[in-house]
Amino acid sequence: MGIFNKILTAFRGGATEVGESIIDANSTRIFEQEIRDAEKHLMQAKRELTDVMAKEMQASREMERLTASITEHETYAEQALAQNNETLALEVAEKIAQLDEELTEQQAINQSFSHNSARLKELVKKTERQLADYKRQLSMVKTTASVQKATATITDSFSTSNSKLLNAKDSLERIKAKQQQFDDRLKAAETLEGENSEQSLQSKLSQAGIGEQKSNANAVLDRIKARKS
Repeated sequence: MGIFNKILTAFRGGATEVGESIIDANSTRIFEQEIRDAEKHLMQAKRELTDVMAKEMQASREMERLTASITEHETYAEQALAQNNETLALEVAEKIAQLDEELTEQQAINQSFSHNSARLKELVKKTERQLADYKRQLSMVKTTASVQKATATITDSFSTSNSKLLNAKDSLERIKAKQQQFDDRLKAAETLEGENSEQSLQSKLSQAGIGEQKSNANAVLDRIKARKS
């Protein structure tokens, strides 16, 4: 039995770890759902608060009605006494006593509604402030999670993909070399075109007898003969 109990304990411990890992993996989603659930309860509380406030107003109106009725019947009693009709005055007094009891009851009801209404209003305001804070915290948690995920992705890329980075560097160097080779060929072509253009111009000037002319053997011989004569 001792071994069996230990196995059960180990199983429960493993189940607890699995449960905690699931909760940790979905903590943001759980927190967000809890906020939505709290919002639903808050809406229900507001509806119930509306009912309490409506009943408070009804009790207040009933108090006003009873107070007015008591005042009215007191006038009736005074008139009956003025006529020395104590029997009628006593009957009116009994009615006033009944109205007094009803008024006392309505005052207690109204006070209860008023007290509960004030307490519920404060709870609603407190809950709204708390929910607003939780929503801000949720936004921050989501943003932080996104940043951490992006950071982890970048870190993993640099730590586990050194060969890829080296390959990327080699590819970049090859691209730069090809671009430099293209630029060199373009410059060489421009230089060659310029030289060909200069040679063509020089040839045309020589044919026209313009500019510096090259010496030939006949010209040299004629110059020597001219010196001896």
